[in-house]
Amino acid sequence: MAEVYAANERRYENMVYNRVGSSGLKFPAVSLGLWHNFGSRDNFDNMRSMCRTAFDVGITQFDLANNYGPEYGSAEENAGKILQEDFQPYRDELVIATKAGYDMWPGPYGDGGSKKYLTASADQSLKRLKLDYVDIFYHHRMDPETPLAETMDALAMIVRSGKALYAGVSNYDQENTEQAVWIMKELGCPFIVNQRRYSILDREIEEDGVKTCCKEQGMGIIAFSPLAQGLLTDKYLHGIPADSRITRDHRFLQESAITSKYLEQVKLLNQLAQARGQSLAQMALSWVLKDDEVCSVLIGASRPEQIAENTSVVQHTDFTPGELEQINAICGIE
Repeated sequence: MAEVYAANERRYENMVYNRVGSSGLKFPAVSLGLWHNFGSRDNFDNMRSMCRTAFDVGITQFDLANNYGPEYGSAEENAGKILQEDFQPYRDELVIATKAGYDMWPGPYGDGGSKKYLTASADQSLKRLKLDYVDIFYHHRMDPETPLAETMDALAMIVRSGKALYAGVSNYDQENTEQAVWIMKELGCPFIVNQRRYSILDREIEEDGVKTCCKEQGMGIIAFSPLAQGLLTDKYLHGIPADSRITRDHRFLQESAITSKYLEQVKLLNQLAQARGQSLAQMALSWVLKDDEVCSVLIGASRPEQIAENTSVVQHTDFTPGELEQINAICGIE
């Protein structure tokens, strides 16, 4: 049986907390994503240690989705056990977020953005998480087959029912974000955040207007994959290690990503990070947090030490104009 967990009494001293858009909620600048390494095939004691370490260094947000695993639902089940056994005394200090929108169960009602799917998903997630409510419930992706008004009405109903405190979206483009904001204002629902991929190597939210749009609409942005699935770490500086995710799971990162151009870019970025007194991963996280449009970055981890190391970036998110120009030049951005 695991020892009784008592949180670090100094956990709030070094973390930065940013307001989420124009809402009253604040996110830790670094949040813990349970996308990887919290599934049914992973080590439970390591999961527990990572959650404890995260909270001990001031990370108050755990981010999930209904189909995180593998197997689908297993990340929520494992998180639910950890929350129940370790974090019951601290529930009011935590932001627990989950999502629905991708495939979850067989048949026509286990995917998409319908009211039926989202309502059932919220109920299932709460059971797996062993919670009365989540702090944020997201629609995980745009669904062109479902009217946006229906999806937003489902989110609003979930909030009104007390199953979530706030609503958000993930992977929404500018047009759908703006329309969703208008609908949610009409429904009187607290709609506060868009979760999008963003990193030094992936600038899509700048290119498609979402970064500016969210700020104008009073929404926060929380960035996932800020390390580009590990490409913005020192892991691949000298080729592909035998234990890397590429060799174990080809769903999200392909060997073809490790090109000679990438290796040259990451080498130069690593040199700049060292000059700043940071690791490449730390600099990449700092870069995402440099602007006030992004209120938090979602990090994943495979061991507790990574979490403690990467939370130190919150004290060093400033860049000189020269550093920003150098990063853009390395990435081929004018």
